[in-house]
Amino acid sequence: MAGVDRPRIEAAVAELLAAIGEDTSRDGLERTPARVAEAYAEFFSGIGENPLDHLRESVPVGDAGNGEVVLLRDIAFRSICEHHLLPFLGTAHIAYLPGDRIVGLGRLPLVVNTLASRPQLQERLTEEIADALEHGLEARGVLVVLDAVHGCVTSRGPRQTASSTVTVASRGELTDPARRAELFAMIGSSTGTSPRG
Repeated sequence: MAGVDRPRIEAAVAELLAAIGEDTSRDGLERTPARVAEAYAEFFSGIGENPLDHLRESVPVGDAGNGEVVLLRDIAFRSICEHHLLPFLGTAHIAYLPGDRIVGLGRLPLVVNTLASRPQLQERLTEEIADALEHGLEARGVLVVLDAVHGCVTSRGPRQTASSTVTVASRGELTDPARRAELFAMIGSSTGTSPRG
């Protein structure tokens, strides 16, 4: 991937500041276009990246256990809502039932962050993470729960500063309501809340 076009972002930000009536040469704003371009390079670093690349190195399940559920809770993530280009920040909880192989636990946050580092919708992000784990690991089942606070809800319009959005995606054996309920209880024991779904 070539990365973001920083000079083009800087020009666009300068134009945006002028369009709202600001003096782009005043102290405090003079370097803002460059700062925004640098931030956008980080925010959107997942564009063109393949999340499945993080799942290629694996270990056969026979060497590591009996294939019971793997649950990684409280993965912090940041994404940018594609509707208003405002951030949403939250926590991901990921569970999967291994097929023939597992990956190192550090690989799972890399999948989340790659997919989150694009203009996103939380609903789509949840589904994309589930799809990546299902296909990249050939997992027997996958459950993904995202709980996030959205800048477009907290800072504009309704300004609901205490609200968060929970989304759930499941695949394979973890679509079973009893299996899901068991995992929701395990996730809730770390956060003090129970995911909806």
